Amino acid sequence: MNSCSKAILKPSKDVVPLSTWILISKLKVEYMLTRGADGSFNRNLAEFHDRKASASLAPHDGVASMDVTIDRSSGLWSRIFLPAIAYAQEEQANRDDKVPIIFYFHGGSYAHSSANTALYDMVCRQLCRTCRAVVISVNYRRAPEHRCPAAYRDGLAALRWLRLQAARHVAATWLPPGADLSRCFLAGDSSGGNMVHHVGVAAATARHELWPVRVVGHVLLMPMFGGVERTASERRLDGQYFVTVKDRDYYWKLFLPEGADRDHPACNVFGPGSDAERVLGEIPVPKSLVVVAGLDLTQDWQLRYARGMERSGKSVEVLVLEDTPVGFFIFPNTEQYYRVMDKIRGFVRDEQEPMDSST
Repeated sequence: MNSCSKAILKPSKDVVPLSTWILISKLKVEYMLTRGADGSFNRNLAEFHDRKASASLAPHDGVASMDVTIDRSSGLWSRIFLPAIAYAQEEQANRDDKVPIIFYFHGGSYAHSSANTALYDMVCRQLCRTCRAVVISVNYRRAPEHRCPAAYRDGLAALRWLRLQAARHVAATWLPPGADLSRCFLAGDSSGGNMVHHVGVAAATARHELWPVRVVGHVLLMPMFGGVERTASERRLDGQYFVTVKDRDYYWKLFLPEGADRDHPACNVFGPGSDAERVLGEIPVPKSLVVVAGLDLTQDWQLRYARGMERSGKSVEVLVLEDTPVGFFIFPNTEQYYRVMDKIRGFVRDEQEPMDSST
């Protein structure tokens, strides 16, 4: 679990295909246009730039999708991706072949993107096919209109919604045969990776009321963590690969409660004065897969997070992808993208019980 701080820096155009470099650069420009000089955020412009994809119950490449309302009062909804192969007659005959459920939290630094953003629709379709799992992409509320902890509450609300669907015997009308509510996973990239931790802790705390919905694994993809301190990777990689420290500071200021600094536990889980290790030691947080991009300036914070989880007695696997920048995961044209997808498939399909020292 060593930092990649000694790697030789390459030009950003040399670490991803040219098409990906253009698309990530385009996204960066669009993000910058939404930011006012006074620190404001232009939601209308952000939505104008966000290309959407529609849901369709007609299977496409083996995946059907539908949008469902979870909470009308808050406007919370999710896009559900269903593996069409799970409905096939030959699959129904094998009741032992369980279909896991993945709750996915999209990235976007808590301000950008949605569950129906075309890029994330594509990511979730790929996850659905690769893992042969039901994927529930949660359209959580975004900053700055809804600051922390609104997004975390929405993530937990999605789990509670599935429990209620099961209790009312409604889930069986849309879940594929073999769908296993006791094998749920939380996954997300960037800000969504941050959500995986915080929603996961809330779910572990509320595990008895969520039954039969049971979270057995966390997948944190380049999770967005930080702190007041400037780490070696932040200093070395600042502005080198699409993202600057100033960018990260801006979005944390939008998301964190008014007046909070980056040592707030939402950002710095194991920061100064944190009692996270004690709290985590008292609840059964499941095994985690943490994926770190070697050219992500926040990699030091991600590795610190993994070490903090290990100190708390939790099972953590870390995958460091050398010469890989932030943003690669939403473009399916690199070796690293498919390597991560295969890694997630192995993690999700592993039937081993999560390792945990608590009860």
